[in-house]
Parts: sequence; C-alpha cells; structure tokens
Amino acid sequence: MTRENILFDLDGTLTDPMVGITKSVQYALRHYGIEEPDLRQLTPFIGPPLTDSFRRYYQFSEEQAREAVLVYREYYAEKGILENEEIPGIRKMLGELKGAGKRLFVATSKPEVFARRIIGHFRMGEFFTFVGGADLEETRVKKGDVIRYVMEREGIQAESAVMVGDREHDIIGARENGIACVGVLFGYGSREELEAAGAEQIVKDAVELTRVLII
Repeated sequence: MTRENILFDLDGTLTDPMVGITKSVQYALRHYGIEEPDLRQLTPFIGPPLTDSFRRYYQFSEEQAREAVLVYREYYAEKGILENEEIPGIRKMLGELKGAGKRLFVATSKPEVFARRIIGHFRMGEFFTFVGGADLEETRVKKGDVIRYVMEREGIQAESAVMVGDREHDIIGARENGIACVGVLFGYGSREELEAAGAEQIVKDAVELTRVLII
C-alpha cells in the first residue's frame, strides 16, 4: 500500500487516551446526576464525536449532548488531556516512515487545539507536516469532514493518501473521501468493526503497520 501521504487518527492510534477521556466523560455525566464508577464502561467514547456518543449511550438530546461536551472539556483541558500514553512502537514507526520520505499528518475528531497540545507533549511534532482536527464549535467534527479539511488544506490527492485508524469512523471517513484505509487492532475497535466498515488492511501492531505503509 505505497502512498506518499499518510493520515493518522490520534486517540487509540498514536496514543492511548483511555484514562483521560473516560474520566472526562465520568465528570460530565456526574453533572447530570449519572454515576458511572467503572471507567471501562466508558471506553466506547474513545474515537467517535462526543456529541454522538452522549446521544447514543445516554439518550441525551442534541442540546444536552452539546452542553455535556462543554462540561467534559472542563476536566479534559485541565487534567484529562495528559492522562494519556504513547502507543508502543509508534515513535519508531513514525521515524521510519518519515525517513522513507512519507509525509505524515494527523486527522482527528478531537479539537485541533487539544490534538496539537498532545502531539507537543509527546514530542511528536517533528514527524508531522500538519496536525488537523475538529473545531471547537463542532462544525467540523465528523471524521470524513476532518479528513477532507486536511486534504484540501495540504493539497493532497486521494490516490496518494491512506488513512490509519482504530475505529469504524476512520474507515468510513476515508472511504467518503476516496482514499485507502488501514485499521489497527491496538486501539479500541475490533477486527469485526473494522472489517464491517471496509478496511482494506488490518494490522496488529506498529511493526506490521510500518511494513504495510512502506512497502
């Protein structure tokens, strides 16, 4: 799958944000009198747009979901953003891809301002040509819209690009933009989810991902 331009999801693909995201969701739910002590129950929030998840899993109205995102950000911006870990092998992979002449990008449904802070915190900025994400007003939050934004801003042609991510939203967004897509199993999506979404290839770790993206 030789492509010059490689777009990466962030949460569950470059870093593991489980603690920070689930604690932020827990904080937001508590605002509505909902107690969820088991953080593992909140891992489905990792990846999809937050408003979609609040509506889907807790039957929030559109207005409630948007308010819940604002409450979520109170905790996330102060603490949750750094309750995060680098995925094993990712730094080595990024270095090898860049060394092979690939142009690397981030395309995440996380607000761009947060994505840039995370990439800076993990000192990954040297690898990426551009870090793209959602806007805080959530007019650009669906993965397909974020991918399109990155491609248009950077002048990326569909035939030269591949999207890498761990959830169905990454695969669906890639297909909406006519680009190749690779699913990873070290994040929060299952093989079944990625296959059903139409992933062209699925890999188990960063070593296999490196091989797929370079060859």
